[in-house]
Amino acid sequence: MTRAVLPAQVTPPEFALNARPPGAIVGVEVIALPVQPGADTGDLVLGPGAAELEEQTGLDLLAIAEAHRLSGEVGETATVALPEGSEANPELRLVLLVGVGVGRPVDVRRAGAALAKAVKGRAAVATSVPAVAEDLEHALEAFVVGMTLGSFAFHWRSTGPTDAPVGKVVLALGSEVPGDAGTLARSVALGGAGWRSRMLATVPSNLKNPAWLAEQAEEIATAAGLECRIWDETELARDGFGGILGVGQASATPPRLIRLDYTPAGVSARAAKKLPTVVLVGKGITFDSGGLSLKPAQSMTSMKRDMTGGAVVLATMAALADVDCPVRVVGLVPAAENAVSGSSLRPGDVITHWGGRTTEVNNTDAEGRLVLADALAYAVAELKPSVVVDVATLTGGVKVALGQQVGGLFATDDTLAERLTDAGEHAGEPLWRLPLYAGYADKLSSKIADADNAPGGPPAIVAALFLQAFVGDVPWAHLDIASVGDVEKEWHEWTPGPSGFGPRALLTWLGSPDPLADIRG
Repeated sequence: MTRAVLPAQVTPPEFALNARPPGAIVGVEVIALPVQPGADTGDLVLGPGAAELEEQTGLDLLAIAEAHRLSGEVGETATVALPEGSEANPELRLVLLVGVGVGRPVDVRRAGAALAKAVKGRAAVATSVPAVAEDLEHALEAFVVGMTLGSFAFHWRSTGPTDAPVGKVVLALGSEVPGDAGTLARSVALGGAGWRSRMLATVPSNLKNPAWLAEQAEEIATAAGLECRIWDETELARDGFGGILGVGQASATPPRLIRLDYTPAGVSARAAKKLPTVVLVGKGITFDSGGLSLKPAQSMTSMKRDMTGGAVVLATMAALADVDCPVRVVGLVPAAENAVSGSSLRPGDVITHWGGRTTEVNNTDAEGRLVLADALAYAVAELKPSVVVDVATLTGGVKVALGQQVGGLFATDDTLAERLTDAGEHAGEPLWRLPLYAGYADKLSSKIADADNAPGGPPAIVAALFLQAFVGDVPWAHLDIASVGDVEKEWHEWTPGPSGFGPRALLTWLGSPDPLADIRG
């Protein structure tokens, strides 16, 4: 059978900092300026660079904003065409006014996404939008992320992509340019991680199978200087990964286990062994039919994204060096396709996980926890981590509980939960902590095995309790991102389709000066 070939895809915009105002940037097609509501009077306030641009072009920008009935609300836009450019910049064709609200980082991120959508197909834009914020470094990060993800597109058309992101974004912040050039590089890395995670989750499953995902991991490892190990189906059987093998046994494309290792720059192999280790585990179900416990047809249409947790881990690992992560990190992605065939896992079968714990499989559509369990058990026993975090589109129950804008968080350590919650809020990937209520643990009991994979009870909590049995006393967090796995319509930096939710939060946490401070263990 001929293997599918992914067409060339569009790439994120390039970003550059400049100490001049937007009107002084020659060669750009678009200049974008922020608009805010006045603090007390309700009158509009134009942002940095407006006076200089008015002088160069003769435009009355405030009058234009009022004519378009702008209020300064986040995401509003108004455009003015300049078909002959200006004397200072003959290539200028468009002046764009962008509402930024009160200028919080979340406002700036959303303004960046609105600008990205307004300038698709343009060669270059100069803007001062981030300069309205008090915390310029955070605003710069938020804006770059918003512009990057607001530009996201995926296609598999014979005629090529219908939209291309703007080619270059000049952050013309005047004298407000941050002194640390690393701020921009970090911001680009965060936006790029979100893009990569979203891209991997969007690739159709006629290409994206476990072996393909492993190839992506190998490419990431080469580019990012990571160590990489891949277990094929023979090695998985030899080493006892019964959960991964069981879920993947019906597929024509066998399962894989992906491992990536990151060590901070300048740390020797000997010194690395003394560093605390964080293990990230991401569910890598490249397509989920439900197995013999078959999903309804409509529920299957988005299941190419059931490896979003794995995409999050791969995207995070790729960017750890860019955010100067100070600890050792190992990423594990158990990858399998949950298919239907004569060799399918059957309801009532018992599987033996890595390390010997057994599970009675009474619902083959509760497969994610089976592959995660193998990876968690291996991580705790073999890698001796200080912290383990897993990420998975695991249960429909978390979507019922939280809707589609907040991810679920379970944790055995309060400090870890607080760090992840704060990181998610900062990064624009909000998490809400749910209880690991031990009173439901007895629901997992099986008459013939150590646990039942599909008992009754609150689905998200019971699934988390199932996984908890595989991590022992190691501080652990479980991110159930099924609630935010899909985006139904345009919503600021979120574009319709698989969301890729998670890497920005993890990188914000792991890129902090001491991500493991005060976490027990």
